[in-house]
Amino acid sequence: MFAVIKTGGKQYRVAPGDKLVVEKLEGEAGSAVTFNDVLLVGSDAGTTVGAPLVAGATVSATLIETRKGDKVMVVKKTRRQTYRRRNGHRQWGSLVEITGVSAA
Repeated sequence: MFAVIKTGGKQYRVAPGDKLVVEKLEGEAGSAVTFNDVLLVGSDAGTTVGAPLVAGATVSATLIETRKGDKVMVVKKTRRQTYRRRNGHRQWGSLVEITGVSAA
């Protein structure tokens, strides 16, 4: 069984046992997280597509850790004007493990 969820402005295809990094979630390591914005649920029996969400479907997960991602360098430069700026950014993200997918 798999599902497509929406969190942090992005969509993810998940199945039980998957580990993925999503936008930062509030909570302590080891706590349970529930995603209610389920767009699609699929299984061997068939696929249920929401309009826009599947009513009553949820995806449960365990929050493993919250950490910073890789550094992204931002460089600005203007030709012939001796203008150069260099800046770095590390986005916060949460590592979650999907524990279950339940359809309505």
